[in-house]
Amino acid sequence: MTPEETPAAVKPTANEPLPLDPAAPGPSLEALLDVALPIVIEIGRTNMTLQEVLQLGVGSVVQLDRAVGEPVDIYVSDRRLAQGEIVLMGDQFGVRITRILTSTQNEASA
Repeated sequence: MTPEETPAAVKPTANEPLPLDPAAPGPSLEALLDVALPIVIEIGRTNMTLQEVLQLGVGSVVQLDRAVGEPVDIYVSDRRLAQGEIVLMGDQFGVRITRILTSTQNEASA
């Protein structure tokens, strides 16, 4: 086979997603599916002085900047990815994802 006949490697373009199917030609993202990423659920924020933080104890109440019922933000690797709502599952809390954010929605809220 001459160099002109050698098949070129399949490279996805910026607009073309990588295939998840291991049988698909070209690179696969399957190796990334087991990568652990940090997930943070933000129910609200507040500003406190160090003295106020040191005075916190069991039973202390911290007032946050969100009202009850407002959506919580879901961050994956420090990037806001979705919004959700707090749910009670037995005696534990969980988060139900209600909205996946686009990159433009992420930039507008930053």
